[in-house]
Amino acid sequence: MKKLIAGIALFGTFALASAQTITFDKTTFDYGTVKPSSDGTRFFTVTNTGDKPLVLSNVKASCGCTTPEFKTDPIMPGKSAQIKVGYNTAINGPFNKMIEVFSNDPANSRTVIYIKGNVDANAPAAVAAAAPATKAEAKAAKKAKKLAAAK
Repeated sequence: MKKLIAGIALFGTFALASAQTITFDKTTFDYGTVKPSSDGTRFFTVTNTGDKPLVLSNVKASCGCTTPEFKTDPIMPGKSAQIKVGYNTAINGPFNKMIEVFSNDPANSRTVIYIKGNVDANAPAAVAAAAPATKAEAKAAKKAKKLAAAK
């Protein structure tokens, strides 16, 4: 009987230990100082570091000036997805906004991420960097940047 109870307790421990786990590339995105009406779109990367599918059930902004977009498709273990966050840069002045992310992560069913920055007409013009089309190009660009920095 003791072995049966110990076995059930051990199985329960393993069952609780395996779960979906939400992880973010960053929890705060700093826009810096941007010009009014500039592109207010930024992306947070969500990764499932657990061993069961992770589902984002809701993403809620703290006010109407911030618009999050997300997919409810399951994020498989080891895979990532993006949350697109838009801020209305027509509103001048500093901002610090909270975005709530709700998921089926048993330890963090509600996670908070933030965007912050300042919209100022005197901000320097933004320099757009072209995003690499593939992971290989991104890796090559990163390697080239490291080599240039080492010189």
